[in-house]
Amino acid sequence: MRPRLPARRILFLRPFRPPNAPRLFTQNTLTSRPQLPFLSTSRRRQTARFLTTERKQWIKDEVWLAGKYTAFLWVGGSLLLVIAFGVQQEWLDRKFPSPSEWSWVTRKDFRSAKWDEDHEGVNDGLVDWARTGEAYRRLLRRLEDPKIDGAGLQDQDEGGILVAGIGKTGFDISKKPEAWRRGYYEVLMGAARAAEHLDGWVRDTTRNIAFPANVVIGLSNPNPRPVPPGAATAPREEDCEPAFEAPEIYYMRVLTTSGFTEKQRVDAALAYGAWLEYKKTPETALEMYKWALDIATSSSISSKSIINTTTGILDPSAGLPSSNLLSAATALAVYHAVHSDLSNALPIFLSILRARKSLPEQPVTMHSTLNPDEEMAGFWKRAMNLVHSLMVPPSYPPPPGDGTTPPTRNPKERCEEAGIMTYIGEILYASKQTKASREDGLAWTREAVDIAEEQLRRKGVDKDGKNTCKQCLEVGLGNWKTMVSQMAKEEKEAKAQKAGGWLGFGGESQKDVTGRWEREKQVIVERQRRAMDILASPSQAPPSSSYLQV
Repeated sequence: MRPRLPARRILFLRPFRPPNAPRLFTQNTLTSRPQLPFLSTSRRRQTARFLTTERKQWIKDEVWLAGKYTAFLWVGGSLLLVIAFGVQQEWLDRKFPSPSEWSWVTRKDFRSAKWDEDHEGVNDGLVDWARTGEAYRRLLRRLEDPKIDGAGLQDQDEGGILVAGIGKTGFDISKKPEAWRRGYYEVLMGAARAAEHLDGWVRDTTRNIAFPANVVIGLSNPNPRPVPPGAATAPREEDCEPAFEAPEIYYMRVLTTSGFTEKQRVDAALAYGAWLEYKKTPETALEMYKWALDIATSSSISSKSIINTTTGILDPSAGLPSSNLLSAATALAVYHAVHSDLSNALPIFLSILRARKSLPEQPVTMHSTLNPDEEMAGFWKRAMNLVHSLMVPPSYPPPPGDGTTPPTRNPKERCEEAGIMTYIGEILYASKQTKASREDGLAWTREAVDIAEEQLRRKGVDKDGKNTCKQCLEVGLGNWKTMVSQMAKEEKEAKAQKAGGWLGFGGESQKDVTGRWEREKQVIVERQRRAMDILASPSQAPPSSSYLQV
């Protein structure tokens, strides 16, 4: 057994703490004593270590993931924009085809310019002509640049021909392909239309913005009109220049270019004549219409002249007139009618109507003789053609006729006949203020309205034919209503004067009777209501004359 060790007394070395004294072990009395946070009275917060190894790796992963998603979004968005641009260009190429001989940039600019000018698209008739005109001007620079799309263009004389006020005349483009020439003609005529709409506009050279001349601030315009709300501030006169060239520059370029067809030159001459009439220069406009007649008769091979160039009357014994000759003669007759020269206008209109009624009928096509079963049998063929059209790029349309041959009596030409009858009705109504003459004018107008509405309701009428028929029907209905309204007014006044009588006896019974022209006026209102479904989109420029007034 292990012996017990003697007990030792351990002395208490720490002194006694007096009452209410602080506890010694909580005081920092010994420098070698470690500092314990949970025993310290200090309010300092413990410093934490945030950027650990795990956190660094997490941040790297998040940054890499964010960069990858950002790259995917940007690449995907860019690809979507490219796809949308490609789909838009494909749609525009089918809506506004362009010559394949042009470069890709020129074709793209051509489609964009035509889209900006499109009245039936999203623009809804509000065309930015400053932008459209600049697009056509840029296209002309590319088409006339030998290093881009103008290879092979030749001056008609060494150094070109300069005309005072017009500038350089047209080129010789006879060696270029037909599609190239036709596209070049469309660009020139588009630039002429833009020049007409920008006539009287100025361009602020400091901001490259077009403004009407009446808002310019300067000495030449002491009372400038305010700009519309939201538009740019009005320019100063010293910073402005003409916004576009004069329209005659482009019309004369067409008329003096060698290589255009007869129809293209006649159409340009007629458009130029209409512009000169708008600018209140009737003598110059008449000369332009006569120039169009000269162009239209230049290709005639008949030994006898079909038209008297002095009077504009067609000779029925000289043969059938060409489409160009009918258009030029009609424009000349309208010119005489608008300027109240009815004695010269009426014989021209009558000769044109006689010539049009003697034109050959439109030949019957196989499609018009198909029965419904045969049409259903061709459903799959039409479906295959649709798929083929989506896969194969569209080709430029085939060239239209040059207008040197007589037209056929298709729906468009029949509506042209109705338009001529409308003019004849106006002249008969306005020229002789007799009851018989006015009723004859009404009869011509009624028949014109019936023909136009009948042709417009027919199936298979193309777009040009529908536009012509709509214009004729609108003008015919308007003239018919104007004539009948005037006749009803006179009838009412005569009835009221007759109803007064001697001492006013029997007046009430006469007033209650509805007259003939009042009843016909109600018929016109019903015809207008019935025609609303086929006149949903109003025509832009009805061929109305200004000499018939109420």
